[in-house]
Amino acid sequence: MEEVRYVDIPGDLTLELPPLLVRGVPDDTQSREELVSAAAEIVESEDLLPDAHADGALDLALHLADQYIGLLLHWQWGDSVVEWIRQCEITFGASDTLRPLLHPQVWPHAGRCSFVDLLVRKQVETHGVALEKAVGTRLTFRQPPPIHCCSNQFLFYLKSSLADSAYKTWAQMNVDTFGHFPPNRFHFQVLEM
Repeated sequence: MEEVRYVDIPGDLTLELPPLLVRGVPDDTQSREELVSAAAEIVESEDLLPDAHADGALDLALHLADQYIGLLLHWQWGDSVVEWIRQCEITFGASDTLRPLLHPQVWPHAGRCSFVDLLVRKQVETHGVALEKAVGTRLTFRQPPPIHCCSNQFLFYLKSSLADSAYKTWAQMNVDTFGHFPPNRFHFQVLEM
């Protein structure tokens, strides 16, 4: 079991952070039928099934479309969390009490991943989206990739390991030891848009 070190925050007041504004799947995303059609093209172009298995090809295309929608949801959550972290850093920078917590000369100091950890520890409802994978997905892609850029192997197997690797690398950047934010000391709202 991992020992949790919390950063020391003077006083005992509950501190207000900016709201986390979570956006849904982008408006310009193709319709489900268009996604299934694009996924069917992937199935056909990658020769995933023999021609005699048309029903299997449709099932696989539906599954690929669902995987892609999951990728979009993770990307949107990740993008929302990254923006929230920026807003929190601005809030910390404007507060004499909070500003030192992000400074590397304070031990243990908080890193950017401390904000993700705070969301996890506060048990923010994500509707099945894993926050670390979501942030890793956003770190991997500056914009959500179109389905035609994704191979079946990426959608089925690689997106999770790629997101995990991106998050772990990001979380460990320039931070030898970081402290966690005590969840009972912070309050914020999560607003789904």
